Order: sequence, then C-alpha cells, then structure tokens
Amino acid sequence: MPPKAYQQFLQRVDALKQQCCLKLFDENRHSIQIKKEKTIAKNMERIFAAALKISNEKSFHAMSMRDLSREADMSIGALYNYFAGKEELLRMMQQQRRTITREILSTDIAAEKAPLAKLRTAIRTHLYLSEVMQPWFYFSYMEAKNLDPEERRAAVESELNSERQFQEILEEGCAQGQFCAEDCRMTASLIKAMLQDWYLKRAKYARRGIGVDQYTRYLTAFLEKNLCV
Repeated sequence: MPPKAYQQFLQRVDALKQQCCLKLFDENRHSIQIKKEKTIAKNMERIFAAALKISNEKSFHAMSMRDLSREADMSIGALYNYFAGKEELLRMMQQQRRTITREILSTDIAAEKAPLAKLRTAIRTHLYLSEVMQPWFYFSYMEAKNLDPEERRAAVESELNSERQFQEILEEGCAQGQFCAEDCRMTASLIKAMLQDWYLKRAKYARRGIGVDQYTRYLTAFLEKNLCV
C-alpha cells in the first residue's frame, strides 16, 4: 500500500478505535469512573495495547494487575477506574477489536460491485487489518481455547463470519460465471487459513524479506489463477 494510502488506513482504524472506546464507555458507565472523553479513549487504548503485549508474551490469564500497571504506566487504582476486573477488560478489548474488523471489512467489500474486485478488496483489507492490529489477531487465535465459554463462542463466530464473507463472494462469482470453485465453503476456509498464516508466522516472512504488500499480491494472484474462469 502506498505510504499515503496506508496512513489513511491507519487513520480509519484509529478513528474507529476512539469511537469504540467511547461506545464502551457509554455501555459501562457503572464501572468506568473517568468522565473526560479524550482521557477515556486515550487511556483505554493504552490499557488494551498493554494487555495484548503482555498476553502475547505469557498469556492473558497469567497476566497480573501489577504486570498491566507496569506496562501501561498507570497505577493499579487508575486501572480499576476503567474496568472492574480482568474478565471485564477482556470482554471490552475483544468487543472493540471485533467491531473495528467487522465494520472496516464490511464497508470496503460493500464498496465494490464485481465479485473479483470484492475478493481482491477482502484479501487486502483483511491483511492490512491484521498488520495494523497484529497483536490482537495473534491473541484472538492463540488464546481462543483459554477464553470463557461466552468469549470463546464470540471468537469462533467472528472467524466464521469472515469465512462466510469469502464464501458469499465466491458463490456470487460462480453464479455470474466469473469463478470456478468446486466447494465455495471449503475454498473460503482455505483462504482464511492463508490469511492467518500471515499474522501467525510474521517472523518467517520477515526472514524472507516479504512484506504485507508482497504477500497480498502473491496471494491474490494465486487465487485468481485458480479461481477465475
């Protein structure tokens, strides 16, 4: 992605992060003691980023409030102004990230008309999102089995939803005679796996000197070669 376009993408994500933080504030006024909106959005994102960093180093459940306090550079008392406990923090953090991913993906895909354009956009947007929010994508995949039942269901449903987006694009393309896929659901599942490989094994691609744009181009070309009529 050209630097200017990438900066615009980052700005979109940052703006949505702030919107989501303010929405979380409205929904959790009983536990959030801070009243200044600018402070809320800034500090909640700071707390989320710190929690993800620690979680990806030693797991969310092994993280102590002291760990979070040190990483976020906030007192433990200040942290409790934003959430009542770790489980509430996890729920807020997951809700914010899922909302951002869902809204940006849906908006970008809906802006395209032709199935091939939708497929290209879905791949590119998904990979750019996973690059911008890599710690959360990694966390959601690796921690899914350790989440409580409600959060685990939400995480699984979020992954299935992104698969369904690809499945619908493939089915639309097949119906219009543009794609040839024997099993659209299985193909969508394979696409999802290839997208996950990017954010789960970034070190492998870094050693090979492969960046997100190069990976996007290769994956898109590979799929077009095997899907397009």
